[in-house]
Amino acid sequence: MAGGEQKKSGGGGGKKKEVKKETGLGLSFTKDENFGEWYSEVVVNGEMIEYYDISGCYILRPWAMSIWENMQTFFDAEIKKMKVKNCYFPLFVSPGVLQKEKDHIEGFAPEVAWVTKSGESELEVPIAIRPTSETVMYPYYSKWIRGHRDLPLKLNQWCNVVRWEFSNPTPFIRSREFLWQEGHTAFATKEEADTEVLQILELYRRIYEEFLAIPVTKGRKSELEKFAGGLYTTSVEAFIPNTGRGIQGATSHCLGQNFAKMFEINFENEKGEKAMVWQNSWAYSTRTIGVMVMVHGDNKGLVLPPKVAALQVIVIPVPYKDADTQGIFDACAATVATLSDAGIHAEADLRENYSPGWKYSNWEMKGVPLRIEIGPRDLANNQVRTVRRDNGDKTDISRVVLVEQVKEILDKIQQNLFDVAKQKQDACVEVVKTWEEFVSALAQKKLILAPWCDEEDVEKDVKARTKGEMGAAKSLCTPFEQPELPEGTKCFASGKPAKKWTYWGRSY
Repeated sequence: MAGGEQKKSGGGGGKKKEVKKETGLGLSFTKDENFGEWYSEVVVNGEMIEYYDISGCYILRPWAMSIWENMQTFFDAEIKKMKVKNCYFPLFVSPGVLQKEKDHIEGFAPEVAWVTKSGESELEVPIAIRPTSETVMYPYYSKWIRGHRDLPLKLNQWCNVVRWEFSNPTPFIRSREFLWQEGHTAFATKEEADTEVLQILELYRRIYEEFLAIPVTKGRKSELEKFAGGLYTTSVEAFIPNTGRGIQGATSHCLGQNFAKMFEINFENEKGEKAMVWQNSWAYSTRTIGVMVMVHGDNKGLVLPPKVAALQVIVIPVPYKDADTQGIFDACAATVATLSDAGIHAEADLRENYSPGWKYSNWEMKGVPLRIEIGPRDLANNQVRTVRRDNGDKTDISRVVLVEQVKEILDKIQQNLFDVAKQKQDACVEVVKTWEEFVSALAQKKLILAPWCDEEDVEKDVKARTKGEMGAAKSLCTPFEQPELPEGTKCFASGKPAKKWTYWGRSY
């Protein structure tokens, strides 16, 4: 509800308080016309982040942290069921250790930040700040793992990492410091490692689809796009229809035995023979929150899925002149108490110096899933009016069945957000067979599914041929669920026999 109706609403029930009616809450940019500016405005106005005086660094405000904590609560409990234990390793890495795995450090070298001074003194040896923790942790895995009884070793840490990005820093999506979890596990066999890779990937799918209401594709990265130094990388990939860009949602890597070789992580197996461990690493970060904002946000601001929202229901009194203001306020407080007792996150906005209309806009900007309004008529009828953030639907419900009805509405909002996002994503998928079709689909910001010969040189060639202002196209992932590949199908880019279907597009 925006505009004139809101301005007419008073907010004091006869009290002589000045009521703020200004509507300086709207966004200056629309999602369709200027996506980048819209996104920057939404994350600030929705009180998710504040810009910091160091470029590429952002303050995560409580509204964003609570979403992170809700995901963390789910994921942490699930990995503990898998017997993963939490730990914490230092932020600093010595250069010798960092450079031990050559492919790995080459992949991260441009982003590594270094500490070179202490006070006014130059450090004799500069110290790196972790971009990821493989090289921080694995020297100690070689110390702790001696025999087969020491395996599997399954550790996770919730921490920050620093990657000194220079291109287009974007809150949540690309920042120089971000929060994540990183799991690092070691096994006696490749089979155990392979199994865990997919178990973790399924948890990441659940975070996106069940909590953030975002459809994702599970698949495998190409050799060119896999984790530097790893054996293979699996990922969940999301897509932003407004920009036509894919976004890597989270990754689960099988590192094979490469790091075990470099860091001498050996064990004596049951036969008394010396063997190397098989390792995995897996992570998801605060990027998840940015994807949620991009997919669900609209021209009124954030739209939060109920399962991750810090506040699921905001209760707003709507007193008119000569109304029983105190009775309405009491009904709001009682409604919050009833919902809170049932485990629903609810609050009342009883500020008397803001009009109801101003409050509507304010909480819409912050994306609260459900608004409850209580006015004189509602008080008289022992009912409340509910207004959904996702589609604006209004329903009057009796306070007798308040909890059941509100729970049902929140479930419907959660499901509807996913369904709408899935419809939009599915509408963007284009199957192509030829280079001409590929170029045309790319220009239309499509998520492209194409038959591919799976050759690294061909992917490099696709990148080179699509370079431009918008950035080059690349493979996003090869989905595990493969459509049928008819015999004789040719690669869209090389004309060689195709081996698989792969998603392509521009990406964040």
